[in-house]
Amino acid sequence: MKKLLISLCLISSAHADFALRDGDTVAFLGDSITAARGYTKVVEHYTLMRYPDRKVRFINAGVGGDTATKCLERLEKDVFAKGATVVTVAFGINDIGWGTKADDEHKKLYLDGIRTIIERCREKKVRPIICSPAITAEVPDTAEKGYLQTMTDEGLALAKSLGAETVDLQRGMREVQRRVVEHNANAKDDDQVRMHVKDGIHLDDLGQIAMGYAMLKGLGAPEDVSSATIDFESSKGEGENCAISDVKTAGKELQFTRLDRGLPLNFGPFTLLQYRWVSLTDGLNRYTLSVKNLPEGEYEILANGRSLGKSSAESLAKGLNIASMTGNGWYPGGPWDAQSGVVKELVDARDKLSESERLQVMNLEQDGQVDPLIREMHEQQDTLVELQRHAAKPVPYHFSIKPAATP
Repeated sequence: MKKLLISLCLISSAHADFALRDGDTVAFLGDSITAARGYTKVVEHYTLMRYPDRKVRFINAGVGGDTATKCLERLEKDVFAKGATVVTVAFGINDIGWGTKADDEHKKLYLDGIRTIIERCREKKVRPIICSPAITAEVPDTAEKGYLQTMTDEGLALAKSLGAETVDLQRGMREVQRRVVEHNANAKDDDQVRMHVKDGIHLDDLGQIAMGYAMLKGLGAPEDVSSATIDFESSKGEGENCAISDVKTAGKELQFTRLDRGLPLNFGPFTLLQYRWVSLTDGLNRYTLSVKNLPEGEYEILANGRSLGKSSAESLAKGLNIASMTGNGWYPGGPWDAQSGVVKELVDARDKLSESERLQVMNLEQDGQVDPLIREMHEQQDTLVELQRHAAKPVPYHFSIKPAATP
């Protein structure tokens, strides 16, 4: 036990560079793409899984049709009054009217809006993170030199000159878009992949995941979750951002316990198909296991009795990323995968409740039941946040690696 505690102390300062800190309340300020509540939930879900010891709360402050200038009317009500300590700012598409107002006059309005947002955030001691907007369906190479990217590049440069943090979502998303375009060039009509709905502006599920991924990388999300290395011959193990204990061998079978500092992000079985386009596995989810000096052969890997599938001794020696590994593609693999599925549902539930509150205040504020109902919603929000953190909390996983049964 003493050894286990020491190991956990050594990893307590890991991932210090991620921009969202313990105690932060994060407001996502933006237009209809933010109001769609897609990428915002990806960031929330990730933060819960990877940093379960950080108490971070999230506010969606997106409004359809909004701009960097128009949003100034609601900064106090939608951001500052709600206790935000961090605000991400993603505008640009409506600022140039989807390209119909791409001129110097509207660029100046956009830049003035960015400057004012930063100044007001400083007055309130809120950390602004200025972002470029989501990509459109425009051809990537053309969009790279287009007015929207050029204008928001100036906005990012202005923000940096004023000491604000920045995230270039457009270029981050464009990496995904290029892979999609390359695939579609040779794909049949029924195998075409899209990141946008028909208008070429608003994002579908893949587009929102790509935006969430770009936002997380811009916030400093690391590639590595944790890694465990076990030596079969010596029955010793070591971990990075995890603690290894109770290593035992018997014949060709190996058992040990792993306790992680944080866990990988998983969205469920079907979203694994999106990993072809969004590099979640290597970009955010490096949750690895290496076993050295195993006798040759094929082995089954189990965690808390759940099968992750089979692997050769050679592959195990090189190291496997087991973040989404499963013995059955219809079901979660390791218990961390199942935990992430539970957390995702709780993130969706909290988001739905938050949206219900927004609609109640916006449309029924004259109703005499608003105030008590809002108070009840706030209490339920607190309950859901605690449930999220409890569901995301790492627990010891018991691993068993044993020779695979002969078919």
